[in-house]
Amino acid sequence: MPPSTTSLKSLTSDDQVSWNGMTVSELKSELKGRSLPVSGAKKDLIQRLEDHTSSSMKISQPISSRTSKYFTKASIENSAQQNEPSLETKMSPAVTPDRNTTSMDTPTKRTSPRKRKRAEVTTSVNSDELEISTPSSKNASSPSVTPEQSKSSMNTTPVKRKSPTSTSPRKRPKIEPGSLAPPKNWEKIYKLVEELRSDRSAPVDTEGGEALPEKHLGPEVFRFQVLTALMLSSQTKDAIVGETMRALQKHGLTVENIHNTDPTTLNRIIGKVGFHNNKTKYMKQAAEIIISQYNGDIPPTAEEMMKLPGVGPKMAYIVEHIAFGSTTGIGVDTHMHRMFNDLKWVNSTTPEQTREQLEGWLPKDRWGKVNWLWVGFGQEVQQQKEKMLRKILGCSSPREGLLLVKRLRLDITKEASRFGLEEEVKRVMKEKEDD
Repeated sequence: MPPSTTSLKSLTSDDQVSWNGMTVSELKSELKGRSLPVSGAKKDLIQRLEDHTSSSMKISQPISSRTSKYFTKASIENSAQQNEPSLETKMSPAVTPDRNTTSMDTPTKRTSPRKRKRAEVTTSVNSDELEISTPSSKNASSPSVTPEQSKSSMNTTPVKRKSPTSTSPRKRPKIEPGSLAPPKNWEKIYKLVEELRSDRSAPVDTEGGEALPEKHLGPEVFRFQVLTALMLSSQTKDAIVGETMRALQKHGLTVENIHNTDPTTLNRIIGKVGFHNNKTKYMKQAAEIIISQYNGDIPPTAEEMMKLPGVGPKMAYIVEHIAFGSTTGIGVDTHMHRMFNDLKWVNSTTPEQTREQLEGWLPKDRWGKVNWLWVGFGQEVQQQKEKMLRKILGCSSPREGLLLVKRLRLDITKEASRFGLEEEVKRVMKEKEDD
């Protein structure tokens, strides 16, 4: 059959007239039927339909008669020659064709360029590993890419890194007793503190958990009163603890009596201690547990005591030592925690960390008395400065004693001046003693 001789110009003109009379919705329906894009203004839709009609007419005509207002026969032949890749083009790195570039057969106009997403590639690919062809016509052959190279080029997924292991206190490795090296000269300092505490004149010596309980009422009552004194001592000065313990003893400080006392009365009796509302609740709950689970006596080990409400490691280890004469750990309070860090004996952020590190190097035969010894020493340094300075000046190593309390944040020059000891302190500090 001979090719159609219908004029392309007349055909497109007739269609354009009919398209101009259509609504936008009708034009979009026509475009959808031809599988063409439906975005843009009305004139863009008409232009797209016109372009498509022109392209369709070219297919039914020989190349000699395929012309339009966009392309002539000569321009098509020249374009085909230009698309044939040269040897230089084939050997050059690949260039990705622009998505906005339209094909030769279907020229279209875009009202706005399409935005490309930027992809972050975290996997580097060696340029020597891949051969990439330059885009060419359908008949042009392209260099091949091996499966291994293709896999390497596609593997651009970012690799997830594992988050660093948490170093929270709960996950710290356990420090075994005796596993740490002791600080330098610690024994010399420790013996000096024992000498300065030998008079037992600190507040803890008369108002502490060992001095306050009534031993004459029997071992079970004594042990319960030791536990009570330690429960009251948290966030409370020893003088207030002593006053409160004597008020409780007057009321009747036995586990049965505390269990039977109504909370309001108990709270009134212990009202001067810190957090007395909570401590009232803890004392009532502890009395109930002691009666129901331990036959009226306190738990026999520090580990079991820590199960009682309001009882932590510090209280449990001290009660265990005083009440049962057993020592499985060191009771460390906030004052000891501060002092041992000042002395560089530990490097910790909590009293519990201080306890673990201290147990790591301090001989176990000193664990039982370390709380009484250092709590009392700290009380005298902070609360009884004149007495402490006079004791230091009269001890076996006055210069070492002054240097010790200076490391514990006592301004020895200022305090010596206050108490008329300035000249004596200056004389001692000028002396040179052997280390």
